[in-house]
Amino acid sequence: MRSMLLAAGLLALAACHSAEDAAPKADSQARAVNVVTLEPRVLAGAIAASGPLIPREEAAVAPEVTGFRVARVLVEEGAYVRQGQTLAQLDPALLEAQIAQQSALAQQTQVQAERAAAEAARVQGLDAQGVLSAEDVQGRQFAARAAQANAAAQQAALRDLRTRQAKLSVTAPVAGLVLERAVRPGDLAAGGATPWFRIARDGEIELEAQLAEADLARVRSGQQVTVELTGGARVQGTVRLVEPAIDAQTQLGAVRIRLPAHPQVRAGGFARAIFVGGAAPVLAAPESAIRYDADGASVMVVDPDNRVRQVAVKTGARGGGGWVELVSGPPAGSRVLQRAASLVLPGDVVKPVQAQAAPAAAAPAAKAAPQQPAAKP
Repeated sequence: MRSMLLAAGLLALAACHSAEDAAPKADSQARAVNVVTLEPRVLAGAIAASGPLIPREEAAVAPEVTGFRVARVLVEEGAYVRQGQTLAQLDPALLEAQIAQQSALAQQTQVQAERAAAEAARVQGLDAQGVLSAEDVQGRQFAARAAQANAAAQQAALRDLRTRQAKLSVTAPVAGLVLERAVRPGDLAAGGATPWFRIARDGEIELEAQLAEADLARVRSGQQVTVELTGGARVQGTVRLVEPAIDAQTQLGAVRIRLPAHPQVRAGGFARAIFVGGAAPVLAAPESAIRYDADGASVMVVDPDNRVRQVAVKTGARGGGGWVELVSGPPAGSRVLQRAASLVLPGDVVKPVQAQAAPAAAAPAAKAAPQQPAAKP
C-alpha cells in the first residue's frame, strides 16, 4: 500500500512540472504584435469642399411707381450705400402738374363743402316753425354731408399724388454693397420682375460650401475654416450655419461660411473651403488596421485574454495622418492590431505591444522652434 501511494505522488509531481514547463513554452510561441487603442479623435484636415460666393442677404430694389422716365442714376456697381440713400431719381414734371391740378380741385370742393354746411346750419329748426318743410331741411343737411365727403375724397387723391411724388426717389432699403445696376437715364419705369439694383446687405459675402451628408456631422457652427479664393489668396472664415436639409438628388448639404472683407471675395465667384480644426471628435482607427475582403471591412481585436477575434466595421471619413472614422464596430477602448496584414488569424493568442499613436487633436502642426546648440561643458 505504501509503495502505491508513493508512486501516485511521484506521478502528480511530474504532472505539475510538465504543466509549468508547458506554460512558458506557449508564451514563448505567441507572436508579438503592435496594437492601438481605439479612442475619439478629431480628423482635422479631412474635409474640403467647394461652392459659390453669395451674399448673406440680398435686397432687390425696383421702382414703386410706373409710367415715369428715369432722370438720374446716382450710384454705380460696387458702391457702398447707406439705408435710405437715393439710388435713382424719376422725372417729377408730369406728377407735379397733376399735383397742382388736384390741389386746386381739393380747395374748390372744400369751399363747396363749407358753403353747403353753412346753408344747412341756417335752416336748422325752421321745419318746426313752418317756414320750410322737413324734407327741405333734410335735403340741405344731406347736401352738406355729400359736399364734405367729396372734399375728403379730393384731399385723399391729393395725398396719393404726393405719396407718389415721394416715391419718385428710388432709395436703398438696407445699407450695403451694390452688386448690380440694371437701369439707365431715360428708361421708363414699368412693372416687371427685373430689379433695378441688387444690394448685398452690409456688404457681407459668404461661401456656400457643398458637403456630403457624412461630413456634415463633423462640422459645427463657429468652426474656423481656411478658404482658398480663385485668385490664389487665402482668408480665414467662420462657419455661420449648417443647413439641416439634404438635397434629395445630390445627397449634399450646404454650409454657410462667413468671410471677411477682401478684394477677391466677390459675389458670383467660386472658392474652396478647408476645415482645419474644431470638428467634433469621432472614433477612429489607423487605416493600416482596416482589413478588406469579400465580406467587407473589419479589424482584428485583441481581447483581454490576448486572443484575437475579427470584428466587422463600417468606415466613414478619412483624415490626415492615415486615420479612418469607424461609424460602427468595436467600442472605444478596444485594442486592435495596428497592421491588418499581420500573419494572425482569429483565435490566435498574441503578445500585444502598445504602439505609439499620433496625438488625438490632429491640428496642423506648428513650425518647430530652431534648436539651440548644446552648451559645451
